Amino acid sequence: MLRVDVDKVFKALADPTRRRLLDSLRAQSGQTLGELCAHLDMTRQAVSQHLGRLEDANLVATIRRGREKLHYLNPVPIHEIHERWIEKFEGQHLDALRDLKKRLEGDHHG
Repeated sequence: MLRVDVDKVFKALADPTRRRLLDSLRAQSGQTLGELCAHLDMTRQAVSQHLGRLEDANLVATIRRGREKLHYLNPVPIHEIHERWIEKFEGQHLDALRDLKKRLEGDHHG
């Protein structure tokens, strides 16, 4: 059973600004709101609202360090979506390649 709220994850990922925030956190984890704002032409309040949506979807985790709040990418929800919809097809693809290789090797031994 999928442990994440898939609707919240997809809604959070649907916004290009939120994807840019996630890309920024992927490149450098543990950024403050100010550091994240430096990458975007938006007010702190707007960036904070986007981060709130990402936190609500469990795509961003935060840790307080003194007065600062550090933001980290949480890849677990995306991984669970991958397991649910993509991994199965990758396995079939790899099985097909393995079978093709066996057939080709069999032709050379015959």
